[in-house]
Amino acid sequence: MIYLVGAGPGDPDLLTVKALRVLEKADVVLCDRLISAEVMACINPRATLIDVGKEEGQQCEKQRQIIPLLLYYGARHETVVRLKSGDPMVFARGGEELADLLDAGCEVEVVPGISSALAAPELAGIPLTYREVARSFAIVTGHGRDGLLQDWTAYARIDTLIILMGVKHRAEIAARLIAAGRNAGQPIAFIERASTPNERRVYATLGQVAEGMVEAEAPAVWIAGEVVGLSLGLSMTKPPSGAQRI
Repeated sequence: MIYLVGAGPGDPDLLTVKALRVLEKADVVLCDRLISAEVMACINPRATLIDVGKEEGQQCEKQRQIIPLLLYYGARHETVVRLKSGDPMVFARGGEELADLLDAGCEVEVVPGISSALAAPELAGIPLTYREVARSFAIVTGHGRDGLLQDWTAYARIDTLIILMGVKHRAEIAARLIAAGRNAGQPIAFIERASTPNERRVYATLGQVAEGMVEAEAPAVWIAGEVVGLSLGLSMTKPPSGAQRI
């Protein structure tokens, strides 16, 4: 059996019960780059660990290696895990890998994980929907196949916008959202390394991001919407390094 497992945002307590069970019995685990050390510690200590994490510029080359590795180990071991950060089907190429494995005749099971797109704002007390404030939300990647996603018009009027992989091009993304009609004064938050001891939260406005005034480090989830303004009143946890306001 080959399992496509979501590792969640980083805190091992946020693994699903099934994910934990699969990791504890795994013979081979192919790991993504952003899996936390605490989650890695949950893996069967006798398992073979293979790093298939992708640095920028390596995505296509690394991805081509993954399916042959899964097929090789899947033919030789009882439990093989493809471990992905967050949820394997949210901007993680899990759908592509699932299709390739099924086409090869493999027995595959998906074990969902908590996506950082949901966990990061919720842990910071930012509700994605809120009565009379936000009735919709969208999760979007900060870049497309050939770089920065070009057309942001469709997202300009979504109440709560969650952007993954958007740190590098944050100023240009913000400028395009504003040009498409989104309010420059709208509150935003960058939540770096959500759910880990190194979590950091940065609060600002969309206009400040567009002007290059906001520093943020990947991996980070970027939330834009009026619900961000509710976060200080609703937050139930305080990150160890505190929160920064621009």
